Amino acid sequence: MPAPPADLANLLARCHRHEPAAQRQLYALYAGRMLGVARRYVHSAAEAEDILQDAFVKAFTHLSGFRAEGSFEGWLRRIVVTTALNNWQSGQHRRKQLLLDDVPEPFAADSSALERLNVAEVLALMEQLPDGCRLVLNLYAVDGYNHSEIAELLGIQVSTSKAQLSKARKQLHLLHQRQNSYLKS
Repeated sequence: MPAPPADLANLLARCHRHEPAAQRQLYALYAGRMLGVARRYVHSAAEAEDILQDAFVKAFTHLSGFRAEGSFEGWLRRIVVTTALNNWQSGQHRRKQLLLDDVPEPFAADSSALERLNVAEVLALMEQLPDGCRLVLNLYAVDGYNHSEIAELLGIQVSTSKAQLSKARKQLHLLHQRQNSYLKS
């Protein structure tokens, strides 16, 4: 649970002075939630932990960039997301290949079926999506970015972002349908 705003301001001031105890305390306050954010963007816990570490290094390095115009958690979340996206773009992944994922055409499905799933089930299905679809779905539906922002973050066209979101939704329905068919047989 984050520190109250007055305590957080003091803690951030101490972190700005590079006090290791304050940095550990700030890390302890936010690491769990931010690891969850990083985990949605990668395939393994180890990758998410690396992203988390890199994001906190960036946050501590650029702490003066936090202007307290919004929440610290929101500012930190943006750093984690940006770090995850940079990792994806610079790694072995190839943006063009992944953003042209072939997803089957739409099908008639129970539109409320996904709404009945719990968070863990939805996240497990999302993890099976191709990277391009998963990234756009996370950015749009979970982290609240709009298509223009997603296009800028990923270096794609707005129309590509919209298409990837549509593909992600269709693929989630297909994965859910396959899972239900498997469980019923």
